[in-house]
Amino acid sequence: MPLFSFLTFVVITSFTPGPNNFMAMLFANKQGFTKTIPFSLGVGAGFFMLIGLCSFFNIALTNIMPFIKLPLTLFGVGYMLYLAFKIVKSKASDLEKEEGNNNHLFLVGILLQFINPKGILFGITVVATYILPYYSSYFSFFLFAVFLGIVGILSTSSWALFGSAFQKMLHQYRQPFNIIMALLLVYSAISILVQS
Repeated sequence: MPLFSFLTFVVITSFTPGPNNFMAMLFANKQGFTKTIPFSLGVGAGFFMLIGLCSFFNIALTNIMPFIKLPLTLFGVGYMLYLAFKIVKSKASDLEKEEGNNNHLFLVGILLQFINPKGILFGITVVATYILPYYSSYFSFFLFAVFLGIVGILSTSSWALFGSAFQKMLHQYRQPFNIIMALLLVYSAISILVQS
C-alpha cells in the first residue's frame, strides 16, 4: 500500500471542513470542549462502523451505488441545508435549552456518518483504493476501521478545541459566526452536488 498517499488522503479529507468538523466546532462554541467530547466519540464510532461496512460490503455497495447515489446525495445535501438553517436561526436562548441535553451528542455523531455524503464517499474511496487492493483479512479491515475511527475523533476534537478556545469571542459575535458556519455548510452541500 502506498502509505504516504493513504495518510495524506486520510488527513486532508478528515481535517478539512465538512459536516462533522463544523458541528463539532459549533457544539464546542455553544457548550464547551468537554461537553462536545461525546459528539467526537460518536463520530469516531460512526466512522468505525462505516469503514467496517464499506470493507465487508464494498462490492455490493459499488454495484448498488449508481442507483442509490442520487437519493443519498439529495438526502445528505438536504440535511446539511437544514443544519445550516438551524444554525442561522439559533439564538442565545437556544444555548440554555441545549446545555443540559448533551447526552444525545454521541448518537448524533454516529448517525451523522450514515447521512454524511462526504463521510460515505470517503469510506468507499479509502476502502476501494487503499485497503481492499492490498489486504484481505478481516483483522486488517478491523484495524483500518479502528485507525480511521481514531482519525475521526482527532479531527472533530481539533475543530471542537478551536470552537471552545474562542468561545468568548465567538459568543460576542454569535450571529456573524452562525452565518459563516451556515454558509460553509451550504458551500459543502453545493460542492457535493457539483461533484456528483
